[in-house]
Amino acid sequence: MRSLFLATLIALAATSAAAQDPVEIDNTWVRVLRVKQGPHAAAPLHQYPPSVMVYLTDVHQRVTGADGKAQEVRHKAGEVAYMDAAMHAEENLSDQALETVVIELKSGAPKSPPVTLDPVKLDPEHHPVPLENDRVRVLRTILVPHLKSPMHQHPHYVVVYLTELHTTMTLGDGRVVDNPRRPGEIAWRDALQHETENIGEHTAVEIQVEIK
Repeated sequence: MRSLFLATLIALAATSAAAQDPVEIDNTWVRVLRVKQGPHAAAPLHQYPPSVMVYLTDVHQRVTGADGKAQEVRHKAGEVAYMDAAMHAEENLSDQALETVVIELKSGAPKSPPVTLDPVKLDPEHHPVPLENDRVRVLRTILVPHLKSPMHQHPHYVVVYLTELHTTMTLGDGRVVDNPRRPGEIAWRDALQHETENIGEHTAVEIQVEIK
């Protein structure tokens, strides 16, 4: 009976925590949350599936697992991390509010189509890979002013814009798409072939989380 009661409390805490985080994208492959936490605020014990974290601000947290063990975690704005499925509570140890994009990976999702025009191979200088495993590959795309990338392909992916950005995308069928973005915006893109040109006057940086 006691174990059932504890399990119910944990489930309620997980539901409550998830309900407070705005869901920006929810499809077959991912659910994307924008998680904000005020200075010294705490989030109760909650469950995450395997997830990619994109930190929009500096982060200094105490993370406490279901077993009661705690550790301090620090990340810089713009960093990414991968987290296996876990249950934990979080406390913001900073005097500043924090903001994180959490890309939850859904189980049983269909595989993304393969690509042959890989931007990492075609233009590695502007497409470093900070994280890769059997579920995702994460690119940090760096677009200096007026840079035009070669025609390339992505599988299904989430884009998190770290800076202001204004690009044009020429698609594989010749269509041109105007793409102005603000820092912190998030977008989903189905598998895509395109070339990108930064038509702005500043270097633009985005995180692309490709689904395998």
